[in-house]
Amino acid sequence: MSQNRKTAVRRRVPRAPDASKVQHSPGGLKGRWLVNSLSFVVVILAAVIIFVSVGFSQYYYTTIRNNLEGRVNTTAATFRNYWTSSYEQFYASARRYVVEYEFKDKLEVQFLNQYSHVILSTSGMSADSVPQTGDVEKALTTLSVSTWIGEDPLSGERVMSCTAPLFTQGGSLIGGLRVVTSLTIAERQIHRIILLSLLVGVVFVLLVILSNRYFLKTILEPVVRINEIVKEITAGRYGMRLQKIYDDEIGQLCDNINYMSEEIARAERMKNDFISSLSHELRTPLTAIGGWSETLLAGGAEDPEALSQGLEIIQKESKRLTSMVEELMDYARMESGRMKLVVENFDLSLELYEAVYMYKNLLEKEHITLEYNENGTENYFISGDRHRMKQVFLNVIDNAAKYGADGRKIKVSILRRQGQVVVKVRDYGPGIPEDELPFVKEKFYKGSSKQRGSGIGLAVTEEIVKLHGGTLDILSQLGQGTVAVISVPALFQAPSTEKGVFPNAGPPEPEPKQPPASPKA
Repeated sequence: MSQNRKTAVRRRVPRAPDASKVQHSPGGLKGRWLVNSLSFVVVILAAVIIFVSVGFSQYYYTTIRNNLEGRVNTTAATFRNYWTSSYEQFYASARRYVVEYEFKDKLEVQFLNQYSHVILSTSGMSADSVPQTGDVEKALTTLSVSTWIGEDPLSGERVMSCTAPLFTQGGSLIGGLRVVTSLTIAERQIHRIILLSLLVGVVFVLLVILSNRYFLKTILEPVVRINEIVKEITAGRYGMRLQKIYDDEIGQLCDNINYMSEEIARAERMKNDFISSLSHELRTPLTAIGGWSETLLAGGAEDPEALSQGLEIIQKESKRLTSMVEELMDYARMESGRMKLVVENFDLSLELYEAVYMYKNLLEKEHITLEYNENGTENYFISGDRHRMKQVFLNVIDNAAKYGADGRKIKVSILRRQGQVVVKVRDYGPGIPEDELPFVKEKFYKGSSKQRGSGIGLAVTEEIVKLHGGTLDILSQLGQGTVAVISVPALFQAPSTEKGVFPNAGPPEPEPKQPPASPKA
């Protein structure tokens, strides 16, 4: 069962980048790096400074508050237990406490009556004055200790005050005890801590900037040099190399660019060699055609045998030109992704036989023996383009005849192996040098061979085989010849018929060794 269908295989062409999506980067890589890193550092430092400032402020205020409340509670308890049996006793005890108080330079102690008026003060505050802070009224109203922080309306100084109600031994309100302390020293200390934190933060930011500038220098200088080398390569100075300084990502980039530069230089040489070779290949048949056509037109070939020979040469060189043009067209289709396959199910051995039959008589004239081995009981059906596969066989046999002619023998075989139809074409020529073997399938590559050709035959051949889901392997060793192995998926499973290198051809022959791995592209 077969069904004809046309399959077009196209390569994806990368789209050009959208210029509208390119973001503006003021200051380049250095500016973007500094902005991003410093933004993060500044945010973290700001959070740390705020945390330290608030923490120390809370610590100082809490310590002062606890000290004041502890002193007020202790003094108020003492007065209640011993000196508040009467107002007179309370007043006399308060006066004695004020006179004997030893921390007048640090704290101010005031005694209030039950109407919030100051009756005695260690600072000499006038009697009957009423403190304008919220702690007094709240303490005498709620009958509990109250603390207040703010600016003293009388002195304009920031203070913390704490007021506790005083009770008689019977439990009735007799007045209040108020302790006041200045926050100037504490807040000065807090301000120093905040300034010190800011100074440490600024020093840290400067260190970050300096370290980043040094780090960026180690990155930007190689990047700038890479940019310059890339511009040189773009301008056509291929083969230039970068000096690798660090064994890191930048170093790996340098290695890749050096490899790219060498590959571009090699490709440029191959292209120039290809153009030169192609010019020579085209000029030779054109010269023969032009020369014989002028001879025939001038009537210089009166002899029928000479006339026949001239026409035969013209026909032969015309076919050669046509073959070269078709090869170039195939290469152009391959490069643009427009190579098409007319897919059907067919017996691959028939196309191989026709290719062998076409070359057999031609090679005999050149004293080259072409042997073909096939197991007639097998089927070799595949799904693909029969004309393209025949082109593959013609190219491979032609290469064997061209480069292995010194061996005077070519062997062709077909077999099934592990779901694949495998075709082998072996010559007994001089073989391919080991250092050239990885490149023989690359476009324009001809190596050290002096044979005529465009250098794209194997590249086109491999592309056709790949389009059929198969592989093309070239095995060779100096002095033992070369084997081209073509493997494509078979349609039907069948046991392998392989015997040695070439089935049905007598004892196994030594297989040329596998080529070394191709360098990383």
